[in-house]
Amino acid sequence: MDFILIHPADTVKVCLENGHKYAARPIARGETIVKYGFPIGVATEDIPENAHVHTHNMKTALSGEQTYAYRPQIEPLPFFGDGNLCFPAYHRKNGQIGIRNDIWILPTVACVNGVAEALARRSGALAFPHPYGCSQLGDDQARTQKILCGLIRHPNAGGVLVLGLGCENNQIQSLQQMLGDWDEERVRFLQCQDEADELAAGEKILAELKALAAQDSREPAPISRLTIGLKCGGSDGFSGLTANPLCGKITDRLVAAGGTAVLTEVPEMFGAEPILLGRCQSRDIFTAADALIRRWKEYYLSRHLPISENPSPGNRAGGITTLEEKSLGCVQKGGKAPVSGVLDWGEAATGTGLQLLTGPGNDPVAVTNLTAAGCHLILFTTGRGTPLGAPVPTIKIASNTALAQSKPRWIDFDAQKGDAEALWALLLRTAAGEQTKNEANGYREIAIFKEGVTL
Repeated sequence: MDFILIHPADTVKVCLENGHKYAARPIARGETIVKYGFPIGVATEDIPENAHVHTHNMKTALSGEQTYAYRPQIEPLPFFGDGNLCFPAYHRKNGQIGIRNDIWILPTVACVNGVAEALARRSGALAFPHPYGCSQLGDDQARTQKILCGLIRHPNAGGVLVLGLGCENNQIQSLQQMLGDWDEERVRFLQCQDEADELAAGEKILAELKALAAQDSREPAPISRLTIGLKCGGSDGFSGLTANPLCGKITDRLVAAGGTAVLTEVPEMFGAEPILLGRCQSRDIFTAADALIRRWKEYYLSRHLPISENPSPGNRAGGITTLEEKSLGCVQKGGKAPVSGVLDWGEAATGTGLQLLTGPGNDPVAVTNLTAAGCHLILFTTGRGTPLGAPVPTIKIASNTALAQSKPRWIDFDAQKGDAEALWALLLRTAAGEQTKNEANGYREIAIFKEGVTL
């Protein structure tokens, strides 16, 4: 078997055939195990040199909360020469740009999901059903509304039909208050209980929105206007070696050109947070990022659950043993870009740089959060494979060639064969209109995070 030692300080090496770890030297029981140059756990028994290192002989070292001081370690990004690069995009009235011109149907409540899907079948619009919008209180209801508002405002939609019922907690009027100003031509509202024939009324609105969108055309936009989301799902031992570092190079290149990247999956920062906290551009951003990570640790601790309750069975089968190891691979999608902001639910990413977005690692919730934050497209790395797609183009990047070959209908890019230049070119073609596999397959979903009671 062939192996790679990622960092000179590592006590484990990675097998290039299966992505699993093996001892680079003898490791004593209780000794810290190091990968990527950082601790990923503790040996639970003496481990001989070249022995397999996994769940049978190591465990996580994460426990409780840690205290961090602001010690900036921001490296200047390389010069890529993309400052004047442009791509064709749709220019919206509010100054935003979109890379698609779809018509979206967004239910305010689960009770009209069937109506939304029927209208989508009849019109060719895209419906995004979800199970919430009623029987919710407090933060849960507010979160549902914030996510829906972020989706309603998304510039990839040439038109949006917001479909309500009439008796739900998430009333159209209260949603409009949270939404603020909107383009009344392009965003329409329909309350089904008020209509004798809600399907006919909906079809009429959708036909009007399609006619408006048909008048739109792409015009040049600078690459600095592009916002990408970063996500990994079904990770394996190769994710932190191939796909995630490759995304990091794309992040650095886009940020160097004045663009924006958004990293979420906060629980999959646990164990790797010092890397991100050290890249915060200011003390205020550091304080916000530190608080974000603490809140998610408290989310677990307040429910008497360990903060290390991760990786998944698929992650472990692929060679990832502890959350620290998973996190150190995960955050590599953020490259070396400075952290320029921290985003709450439904809050839009603005400005340039790498921004941290609240939310769990759960794949459907995470891609929804990234979409609601205004990401035009998502770079989604995977080692095990998943067909999941966001409402926006979702570029699936396989961490290994075997996956890319076995799931060609899911995978857009093979990180073991392709380099950063090839992925950058794919990103530009996607932004200009080339369909991703999730779009071609019609795989687009949303999911909204819930933690409170159901009435």
